[in-house]
Amino acid sequence: MSFLDTVKAAGIVGQGGAGFPTHVKLNTNKAEYYIVNAAECEPLIETDKFLMRTRADDLVRGVDLIAKELGATKKYIALKAAYKREIAVLEDAIARAGSDIRLHKMDYFYPAGDEQVIVCQITGKSVPERGIPIACGAVVDNVGTILSVLDAVEQGKTVSDKYLSVVGEVEKPVMLHVPIGISVRECVEAAHPTIKGYGVIMGGPMMGKTYTNDADIDKLVITKTDGNIIVLPKDHYLFRRAALQPLSMKNQTRSTCIQCKMCTDMCPRYQTGHNMRPNLVMRNLWRIDSNMSDDEFLRAFGDAVNCSECGICEMFACPMLLSPRKANIYVKTLLRERGIDVPKLQDPIPRETMALREVPTDRLAARLVLGKYYGHHLASDEAMELNPDVVTIPLRMHIGAPATACVAVGDKVEAGALIAQIDEGKLGANIHASVGGTVESVSDKIVIRRDQ
Repeated sequence: MSFLDTVKAAGIVGQGGAGFPTHVKLNTNKAEYYIVNAAECEPLIETDKFLMRTRADDLVRGVDLIAKELGATKKYIALKAAYKREIAVLEDAIARAGSDIRLHKMDYFYPAGDEQVIVCQITGKSVPERGIPIACGAVVDNVGTILSVLDAVEQGKTVSDKYLSVVGEVEKPVMLHVPIGISVRECVEAAHPTIKGYGVIMGGPMMGKTYTNDADIDKLVITKTDGNIIVLPKDHYLFRRAALQPLSMKNQTRSTCIQCKMCTDMCPRYQTGHNMRPNLVMRNLWRIDSNMSDDEFLRAFGDAVNCSECGICEMFACPMLLSPRKANIYVKTLLRERGIDVPKLQDPIPRETMALREVPTDRLAARLVLGKYYGHHLASDEAMELNPDVVTIPLRMHIGAPATACVAVGDKVEAGALIAQIDEGKLGANIHASVGGTVESVSDKIVIRRDQ
């Protein structure tokens, strides 16, 4: 089996973002740079740091393996300069392997883990609007993805488990090693929450998905792309901001926006040279429901499609506490409904002010009312193993089409066995059993009860 076939068969997807199928990303002969995104973009996330400390030799071996397959001659691990322990461990591992991997040490800012920011810093080039790093001769993967590739090539292992941190209102931050499909409730309870009636954020505080309804939380399970759970009181500031509705947003913007342009000046996409001006969207938001022609709508709101939804504009930059990100998300939907095709800038040039507009992570954490939890790190390099009786495995944990089940109710499956596969010619990823047991139901999810 070829390298790409092995990666595809293992069901590997990007584990640090939206879950782009890795066999598709690695199918290129245009890569000059192979970059590991190990900067952990948001506050309160511990997983990549844990994996770098505990699997440094494997990470180095994985980077060298993938770079060789790509034909990439320049190899970087991008991480924050403040990661002193991780840097020391990685430098030792690189020396032992005799590798030419370089460490790119970044300032402690948000969004340091934005792959387009990393590509710009390392290559000096900006990724085209709505483009991908290969346009700059770069392929970027996160730590967990690389380790999954290595495990698939060396051990024939499929993606069926996850490491993830649980932080916030818990006795202490913990690292869990769990089968995919375990309930989020079980993960949170294992970390001993210090409050009752909590809400959760799946991911980081800026771009993670927020949940406060108990019934919704009860349905949540761990997927291939999950790496962090934040436990917070239901009345926390972040949940209140997440609940803002479009009508309220439009009314607030009309009466309050002072056109200071801080949302634009602080925008990472604007700083990399993209046509991204949130203040222009905010200036025109009050008339979005008027009878505008498509050309006029494009001039007023077209920039919104370039928004990465990082949240700096609304959670840090805006002095009036408005929500340019939510406005951009709302406008993106309207642009799609109108069928308006926004032209792409193919050769953006980074702005000279880029380094001056980095958001210090500690100040961001304070602004997000997370100071109580900021600076609390894992006390151990041991992960807690959880072994649930039942797992519920979604057939779509990736960009693209859902996988098609290849098991039926009553079937016996082994851990790691294929239970759903992507149809030929479609973008997606295979799905595997995370525990050995009996299939209890098959729908858009597969439920497996562990053998006792």
